[in-house]
Order: sequence, then structure tokens, then C-alpha cells
Amino acid sequence: MVTSAPEPVSRRARPAKPPLTRAGIVAAAIEVLDSEGLDGVTMRRLARALDTAAGSLYVYFDNRDELLAAAYDRVLGELALPDPDPETAGDWRAELTDLLLDAITVIGRHGGIARVALGAIPTGPNALALTEVVLGLLARGEVEEQAAAWAVDQLMLYVNAAALEDSTYRRRGAREPTEVASLRATYAALPAEQYPNTYRMRAAMTTGSGDQRARWFVETVLTGIVDSGGRGG
Repeated sequence: MVTSAPEPVSRRARPAKPPLTRAGIVAAAIEVLDSEGLDGVTMRRLARALDTAAGSLYVYFDNRDELLAAAYDRVLGELALPDPDPETAGDWRAELTDLLLDAITVIGRHGGIARVALGAIPTGPNALALTEVVLGLLARGEVEEQAAAWAVDQLMLYVNAAALEDSTYRRRGAREPTEVASLRATYAALPAEQYPNTYRMRAAMTTGSGDQRARWFVETVLTGIVDSGGRGG
């Protein structure tokens, strides 16, 4: 009886890994960011997620800061920017307000990535596209150029600070009604003679949702920008 030689068995126990790319590394970083928060995004953690050596990541990014900047810019790419065509343009203030509030929501749902933008000026392609749109909307409102230049900086500072707060609440699993109820109880228990203003205004200070407060703030700031450096409404 003739027996055939056993078929060779591959030494590789798993299929070939996909090649590393900048886009793939950034996508993995965002996945870790969403599940573990910003502090969880380390080169070693990403290397484990990508089944590679940490040193391999440095071929694509010089350091963690560069990687996080790319992740932040990828997140900004989730924003739907207004149509710049002036023929289809609507109320510039309403468009800008909605855009900034959307940015808070989009950035805020990604594990504290807003912190990256609070320590540096983002200059990735999506960040530049957002800046261009905000400047264009301010120009449509005939805001003087110097005022618009300063405004875009301060508006994005607010957006990222608000987004970071949103991320913090999300990670804590905090619910707005519970937080507000706790705050009301704290204010109500204050000695009125020591904190007369806070005690007197305690109801007003806990009125309105976070979204309502953010919209009020942005609209108020835009009114101030127009009054101080604009020529139109």
C-alpha cells in the first residue's frame, strides 16, 4: 500500500496581518480613545491593538502628540460643514451657532480628545476647513477681519472646553437631571447670609439644559462680536 507524504503545515497560526498605515493607526487610536479615554491611548496600547511592535508606530508618527493631533483632526472630519455657496446661504448666525454646537457634541463623544486642542493650535486639514468656514460665516456677517480672527480662536476655545466637559460627564456616566438635582440641594443648603447672591439666584442658576445654556452663550457672544467689530447683522 502506497501512502502519500503528509501535507506540509504552515507554521503561521493566523492569517497575515494587514499592513500598517497612518489612517489605520489613527482609526485604532480613536477606538481606544472611545473605550478607554485619552489617557488610554499610548503607543504600547495601540501596538497591542494592531498586533505589532510599538517601534513600528514611530515609522508613521514621531510621537504620541503627533498621533493624537491626527486623531483630533479625524474627529473633526465627522462634522457636516455648511454649504459655502452664497446663493444657498441662510442666516449666518444660525448656521455658525448650529455648527459650533454640533462641534461640541462630535468632539465631546470621543473620550476627551478635546484636551489635545487646548494645549496646541490644530492645523490639520479638517481643522483648517472648519476655521475657513467659521471665518467665512463671520465675513458674511460683515465682522471686521481682526475681530473675526480673534473670534475664531476664542470660539474654538469654548467649543473644546465644553466638549471636554461633555466627555468628562460621559465617562462618569453622569445624568444631567441627577447632577442638577444635586446642585440644587447644595445651593438650597447654603447659608443665605454668607452666600446672599448664590442663594438668591439658586433657581436661575439651575435652570435650563446644557444645550440651552450653550446655545445662549454662543448667540450672546456672536451678538457681542458684531457689536464690537461688525458692520452688519
